[in-house]
Amino acid sequence: MANKYTPKNILITGAAGFIASHVCNRLIRNYPDYKIVVLDKLDYCSSLKNLDPSRSSPNFRFIKGDIASADLVHFILQTEFIDTIMHFAAQTHVDNSFGNSFEFTKNNIYGTHVLLEACKVTGQIKRFIHVSTDEVYGETDEDAVVGNHEASQLLPTNPYSATKAGAEMLVMAYGRSYGLPVITTRGNNVYGTNQFPEKLIPKFILLAMNGKILPIHGDGSNVRSYLYCEDVAEAFEVILHRGEVGHVYNIGTKKERRVIDVARDICRLFNLDPESQIKFVENRPFNDQRYFLDDQKLKSLGWYERTTWEEGLKKTMEWYVSNPDWWGDVSGALLPHPRMLMLPGIERQFNAPDTSNSGLGSAPVTNKFNQSRMLVPSPKHNIPSQKPSLKFLIYGRTGWIGGLLGKLCEKQGIPFEYGKGRLEQRSQLLDDIQTVKPTHVFNAAGVTGRPNVDWCETHKPETIRTNVVGTLTLADICREHDLLMINYATGCIFEYDATHPLGTGVGFKEEDKPNFTGSFYSKTKAVVEELLREFDNVCTLRVRMPISSDLSNPRNFITKITRYNKVVDISNSMTILDELLPVSIEMAKRNLRGIWNFTNPGVVSHNEILQMYKDYIDPNFNWVNFSLQEQAKVIVAPRSNNELDASKLKNEFPELLSIKDSLIKYVFEPNRKTIAWEHSN
Repeated sequence: MANKYTPKNILITGAAGFIASHVCNRLIRNYPDYKIVVLDKLDYCSSLKNLDPSRSSPNFRFIKGDIASADLVHFILQTEFIDTIMHFAAQTHVDNSFGNSFEFTKNNIYGTHVLLEACKVTGQIKRFIHVSTDEVYGETDEDAVVGNHEASQLLPTNPYSATKAGAEMLVMAYGRSYGLPVITTRGNNVYGTNQFPEKLIPKFILLAMNGKILPIHGDGSNVRSYLYCEDVAEAFEVILHRGEVGHVYNIGTKKERRVIDVARDICRLFNLDPESQIKFVENRPFNDQRYFLDDQKLKSLGWYERTTWEEGLKKTMEWYVSNPDWWGDVSGALLPHPRMLMLPGIERQFNAPDTSNSGLGSAPVTNKFNQSRMLVPSPKHNIPSQKPSLKFLIYGRTGWIGGLLGKLCEKQGIPFEYGKGRLEQRSQLLDDIQTVKPTHVFNAAGVTGRPNVDWCETHKPETIRTNVVGTLTLADICREHDLLMINYATGCIFEYDATHPLGTGVGFKEEDKPNFTGSFYSKTKAVVEELLREFDNVCTLRVRMPISSDLSNPRNFITKITRYNKVVDISNSMTILDELLPVSIEMAKRNLRGIWNFTNPGVVSHNEILQMYKDYIDPNFNWVNFSLQEQAKVIVAPRSNNELDASKLKNEFPELLSIKDSLIKYVFEPNRKTIAWEHSN
């Protein structure tokens, strides 16, 4: 991650509009030392009222003007000593782009080009943040489980998204040709307060406020992801300060909703009957079925979605109820197909009669001019979509986790092959990738020592060769081939300390630095984890004391401690493989990256596990404890004991069971049934 960037004088284009006004107000509120200059031509969907929270601040200045005016842009950059640009200004409404596409080219492409050229000439810009859209990726398959990531191909499907993709190409070119410090963002749908009601959510809220029909294009099955405006403003704050030059960041959420469900939720807020309040009307041209983003890269900078859908929608509804006249007469924008969307060369026409409550089901509002010039295809959702193809390349065939992974892939019908090459042999790994052509690579190979990690103390070169050199080599080759690598690592790189005391529930987080170097095995794992932070194509999973339902496996932690003469009794985080290995496959499908504490939430002690073993498996089982000091006399290398904070994993997979519940469900209950069956026969 780059060092934190601190701007001085920021130019925000289009800041009287919806998203940019929230960003501007947030920066003014949080950073009084920054000077914020706003350039906005005050188009139909912008208003100075959006900037009311900022206008009295001494570090705020508003300039009315067009980004397409090269002289004005040059003058502002030089006289205001601008070092940072956040470029939001754009025509954004897709429906408008079908009827007035040249305006989109003028604003979105030419306007961006003017800004870039001014930055090149003045040579004073240290950050140029270009705001794009998720629509540049094009339509996502309906059943895709992996979202578009920042390196995905751009396949725009409408004039609006095509102009945004074109603007992105200019931004990228100026970054490469002239060294302009550019950053690009691509965002999901945003909703919230003071949004112009041409967009779905404010439009439906205003209609519902007046008890009018909510018109839905097509059958309402189109899927969109919605982020609340303040969460998005925070994302831009994070990108401004922590984003890396030359990078693209998706601003998204995996929480998707169909348009019909959005309409129903709004009806419920106003105590309206969705069945009578919602009417289906003629679909708009080329209405993409779904956009789906991978947002892990932005999460790695520390941002996450804070506002739930229910909370955000309620806040938005309350704002429009309190500010019904914010936009004046917008009755024309509330039509199923507003006339302003159909007439080329007309930016705003809101004087059309309001027919939104009169017979929409049988006679949807249309425009003859538009219909004579546009071919409206059949809805995309009637076309069967191809499932995304997956093929896994797995390293660690003879290992415990690697073997279980193969069985899981067979069970789920996922094509896979085991890697034949040794991790430290680059040429062999290249052969594997070129032969298998995988979509994802799983690294379950590594040296842990037989029978335990004490082996590593006397085989240090071999341990380094596999755990460090081999892992880094595989990560680097995967990066070169744009492949995500799921890396099964270890959480045995921490030990309880003063800030993470035993028994307090305060666990080590993903960003914490390793503090345990008692064993050479742990040293190598700590070193490689730190180096892997530099690879944005790696998902590191910190496994701890793995347990499975196979109690005959000598690698199983339960199997180990039931065979020891004596055991220590100390609480630890642990990994139930029966529950979490399928989760790791799902993480690959979701294209998740970064470091994850890959343990079940909570901790469990040795004695608690052994008591469960006695209760469920062998009522005659008994054990003897000894202290850590006594244990140290019979082992070569100290062992790691710690609690890992699994809240990040739990947030991504809310159904994840606590360690004790998972032990019972996946290990002890199945084995008790097996033993009962054996005794009865």
